[in-house]
Amino acid sequence: MTTYKVGYFVGSLSSTSINRILSRALIRVAPDDLEFSEIPIGNLPLYSPDFDNDYPPAARALKDSIAAVDAVLFVTPEYNRSIPGALKNAIDWASRPWGQNSFDHIPAAVIGASIGQIGTAMGQQTLRGVLSFCNARQMTSPEAYIQYSPEVFQDDGEITDESTKEFLRGYMAEFRTYIDMVLTVLPRRRD
Repeated sequence: MTTYKVGYFVGSLSSTSINRILSRALIRVAPDDLEFSEIPIGNLPLYSPDFDNDYPPAARALKDSIAAVDAVLFVTPEYNRSIPGALKNAIDWASRPWGQNSFDHIPAAVIGASIGQIGTAMGQQTLRGVLSFCNARQMTSPEAYIQYSPEVFQDDGEITDESTKEFLRGYMAEFRTYIDMVLTVLPRRRD
């Protein structure tokens, strides 16, 4: 059995992020042959093409982190019906300079939680458009728009509702299968 390394992005910088809690829950229910490492985004300066010839250390570390994994998982809130600024900034750094796009052909999945009933649907659609431009190979189904409740999601990632746990377990199993399919056809280049 092949083990895959998955880098995950938490789109929120908040110390009390419900999407960080969701990321812990996803790791708990994921197949055992997925290894997770968070790709931090909070220390990146704002992207500018002025840096394209000399990336700052935090941006080089970001690109190195993506190069070290087989797939990426985006666990993100929705801000103003779109992508959180810190996450968009990280994507801009990772996809530049021209011709050095870290997301090219990488298997990717998008999920998010909010306290509202539409559970980040608009933000995810915006993120999917950006990832399409970056040529990431996105898992398009199942979609997962999670309505967060502290009664269901414990801070340590424990999920108390069985139907939610089974849905998320199925989502992560599908992601694992998707990673395998994509990498069978398009093995990751390690530049």
